[in-house]
Amino acid sequence: MLLVVALLAAVCALPAQAGAQPPGAHSSAGGPGTLPPGFLWGVSSSGFQSEGSSPDSNWTRYVAAGKTDDKVGSAVDFRHRYRSDIALAKSLGVTGFRVSVEWARIEPKPGVVDRRELAYYDDLIAAIVSAGMRPMITLDHWVYPGWVAARGGWADASTPRAWLRNARFVVDRYARANPLWITINEPTIYAVNELRMGGLPVSASATMRDRLVDVHTSIYRYIHQRQPGAMVSSNIAYVPTVEPIVDAAFVDRVRDSLDFIGVDYYYSASVTDLSAINAATGKNWNATVSADGIYYALRDLARRYPGTPLYVVETGMPTENGAPRADGYRRGDHLRDLVYWVGRARADHIPVIGFNYWSLTDNYEWGSYTPRFGLYTVDVKTDPTLRRQPTDAVAAYRDITARNGVGSTYRPTRPAQWCSLVAAPASCDQPVR
Repeated sequence: MLLVVALLAAVCALPAQAGAQPPGAHSSAGGPGTLPPGFLWGVSSSGFQSEGSSPDSNWTRYVAAGKTDDKVGSAVDFRHRYRSDIALAKSLGVTGFRVSVEWARIEPKPGVVDRRELAYYDDLIAAIVSAGMRPMITLDHWVYPGWVAARGGWADASTPRAWLRNARFVVDRYARANPLWITINEPTIYAVNELRMGGLPVSASATMRDRLVDVHTSIYRYIHQRQPGAMVSSNIAYVPTVEPIVDAAFVDRVRDSLDFIGVDYYYSASVTDLSAINAATGKNWNATVSADGIYYALRDLARRYPGTPLYVVETGMPTENGAPRADGYRRGDHLRDLVYWVGRARADHIPVIGFNYWSLTDNYEWGSYTPRFGLYTVDVKTDPTLRRQPTDAVAAYRDITARNGVGSTYRPTRPAQWCSLVAAPASCDQPVR
């Protein structure tokens, strides 16, 4: 992150050409308020962060070792409340539900399948389909079994073979549900977290990266054998300004094995606002979340990977324990603003095909329950009933899915940033208005 901040600072002096248009860009003559038929609306979640009752894994070991602020405990108990949570998602009008099938839960010992947990995932996927939604299944959302951790995690030469055995098992079992697939969640951040938590020595960081590339390309081919016409990707965490450098380590190497590019967009930056540093110091609710930045992220990816569809796999806004943000930005307004800019991207011929909100409920944000992202808030630390309480964004999302957008008269509640650095220099000298 220090590299990110240094590079952001370096581009702060870039001149802004306020009237400039990107080469070849099309300014939408009509409004961007309506997305095209077939556009996919969804919600995102992950197993370890929401299920609770977590089996032995690399992350339960990090928690037990005191490397996190909070214990994971029950999380929001999605493991036992998934049917009611699926009903909440259905009530939003969304057409997709992203979940992960946790390797640690279904293979607690080498070669031993926990049939009870497998039955849970069978029913989970079936319930999503029965509710009229398409599953998006993540094969690896940063969690692997404790027995893999004991062998050295991704530094151990046997891990890719074990990973692929499990991944093929999951694909064989759920391909019939016609899911979209995410092979590896945010590969770069995955490796960074393994280094940060001590699951990977620095000397093995390049090895982990190479192994993630190899298993992705292998399981991509396997999915297409088992599910003709499948849509497979690996989502990236879009880092302002330096994303093209980050992508050289993974996306550029697997670009022929991506049916769409999944993008996770959260934080923005501009020449007058470098508050994104808060996302690296544990206070991400103080980081600016200017919604127009999602347009620049999508435009950048469309230019660098022409012809490849784009899907917003995660986006959202953190608050501190559910309290109002200091900048006054409300979740519902931020959601509408995001959808406006996604619609603007589509109107300008950027091939975005879907949008998932992170997340359906608050959850365990990799060490802490303080950051809250949920459409439904859950006070894990003080409410033993784990009641799902709707935020103002619930009504906003229902309206969005009913309209297939925000409507032709909608305008963002916040102006576009002056000289955005999300995809600098283009986002600064070729601004969207």
